[in-house]
This record gives sequence, structure tokens and C-alpha cells, in this order.
Amino acid sequence: MRLIFAILVIVLFSTDISGQKDSIRNSNDTLPESFYLLQKVNRDGVTMPEVEIKEVTVIGRPRAQKRNEYRKYERLIFNIKRVYPYAMMVRQRLTVVNEALKSIDNEKERKDYLKDVEKDVFAQYEGDMRQMTITQGRLLIKLIDRETQNTSYSLIKDYRGKFSAALWQGIARIFGTNLKEEFDAYGEDAVIEQIIREIDAGRL
Repeated sequence: MRLIFAILVIVLFSTDISGQKDSIRNSNDTLPESFYLLQKVNRDGVTMPEVEIKEVTVIGRPRAQKRNEYRKYERLIFNIKRVYPYAMMVRQRLTVVNEALKSIDNEKERKDYLKDVEKDVFAQYEGDMRQMTITQGRLLIKLIDRETQNTSYSLIKDYRGKFSAALWQGIARIFGTNLKEEFDAYGEDAVIEQIIREIDAGRL
């Protein structure tokens, strides 16, 4: 879907967003990659060791009358796995671009740098973006908001200006997409959030 690809490229060049920084483990850290911290807990006069474990989500198999809903759920998982890596890529690329722009004061050099980044993005991702469905494109827009804490509309407005943001929003609306969509992890997007957490935990 060319619209989503074009929006993705524009989003990558926002200079006003600071991406989330991944934590870096000290190479001299002697702790193992995985360990458990035991706590002493008194229960009914008996002191016993306890350890906190991660939350486990159990999803039961649907009954026959709910097979259609289950198929939709499986399709949602497929679509999230398809676009989630790109949302994370946007976050990471924003961090790299913003750090680089901090050391570039000359306006022409900044534009030249962004053009080079744009060429690189087109070369790497144009084919993949063209194969995305409208549903996947809408999902990607939501996940970009989840990863950057900014809607695609606000990113375009900050970088390209209000006119360009309004223009792209108008085009997006023609395709049934809304660049102002926000990710609501505790509301309508709770199922998406749950799936992402399962993916991050390696269970999906």
C-alpha cells in the first residue's frame, strides 16, 4: 500500500521526537541473564521463600459457535506479527536520526542527510510496504503511536507543517484510514496490547 509507505517515510524524519532508548546491560555485570529473587514471606506462622513470576495469560479454545471470532483473532495475530517489526523500526530510526541531527547545524546539510536516509528507507522497505493491506496499514499507524507516543498526524505536522498533515490526512481518509488514531492499550486496543506482550514474551 503506497499511501502507508509514504506516510512511514515521512514519519521517519521527524526531528521533534525522542525515541525510547533500549536499556544496555553492562558488559562487566556478573549477574546471569535470568535469575530469581527469593523473598521470605510469613504465612500462618511459617516463613517460606517465594518468588514473583511473570503474568501468564491463558486463552481457551473457542466453542463451535465462536469459531468465526477465533479466526478473526488469529488473523489479528498474523497482521500484528506482520507490522509490529516496522513500528519498532520507526522508533529505532527516529532515535538514530534525531541523534544525528543534533550535531548538524547547517540547514542544507540537514536536508542532504535526510534525503540520504530517505533513499535508504525506500531501498530497504518499499517492496514490503507495497504488499501491506489497508487493514495492516491502519494497524501500523496505531502501533507507531504506541511506540513513539505520537500519532502519525502529529509527526507529519511537526516535520512537514499543518498543510501537509491536513493533505495526508485527507488522502488517508479516502482509504478509510485516520492518521490521528491513537493506541488505547486499556480500551479498544486491549486485545492488541495483550497479543504484543505475548509476542514480546516469545509465546506467540
